[in-house]
Amino acid sequence: MNYMFRALPLIAVIFLSLSSLAASKPIVVDLWPDGAPSKSSDPHDTARVYVFLPETRHVTGRAVVICPGGGYSGLAIGHEGMEWADFFNGQGIAAIVLKYRLPHGNRDVPVDDAMEAIRLVRRNAKEWHVDPAQVGIMGSSAGGHLASFVATMGKGDAAPNFQILFYPVITMDPGFTHRGSHDNLLGKDPRKKVEQLYSTDRQVSRVTPRAFIALSDDDHTVLPANGVNFYFACYRHDVPATLHVYPSGGHGWGIRQSFAYHIEMLLDLKAWLRSF
Repeated sequence: MNYMFRALPLIAVIFLSLSSLAASKPIVVDLWPDGAPSKSSDPHDTARVYVFLPETRHVTGRAVVICPGGGYSGLAIGHEGMEWADFFNGQGIAAIVLKYRLPHGNRDVPVDDAMEAIRLVRRNAKEWHVDPAQVGIMGSSAGGHLASFVATMGKGDAAPNFQILFYPVITMDPGFTHRGSHDNLLGKDPRKKVEQLYSTDRQVSRVTPRAFIALSDDDHTVLPANGVNFYFACYRHDVPATLHVYPSGGHGWGIRQSFAYHIEMLLDLKAWLRSF
């Protein structure tokens, strides 16, 4: 019996490996070939997406735009971006990794990029075998803030149908926010009304898309209250949401196998994706 319990993690690894297919080489698309509406102070910082499509026989019609974290000062585009492609393609889901521009003093820049990425997926829905009504957004840390902002504030073709948030920055309240993300996005001394506007738990409404939220109890970088408060806001507005708080892991684990609850997290996410 003890041997069987010890074998369970290995069985889970094998199960996840068999259910995932190697991601194809990505299609790289410049997001603003004719110039972006919001100008960055860094002319070399350009936005693009890396489109990973599942094999045709496994296509479900679902797609997810992935926003890596990095405190709005950089992008953890590996373990919070590109390395997720295999997992989603294995579920028959197109993975669109967004290399968004950093604010550099203009808070509209990353938001415009993320919303345009959603629109881009819908414009290419037929070619990429995507159902325009099944386009989601995902983000980690500051990327989680960006994803939740688009999920709560996006309109029309820029509004996602579901959201996946890993250890997200949610509030811009100085007492609970991640100070680096706050300062890099809004500046060091923004008006209170601006902080409130960019506190995405305050923007949840009955039309906000369903949410998967995952974080660690011992996250001292982005306080767990961020993700928990977003869950409560969804609950209050009858938005379907699920919250997973893992006992440990800290911050920034992404899809790294070194995260102690890596297998559990993937199984939780797979179950949620199958639930709707």
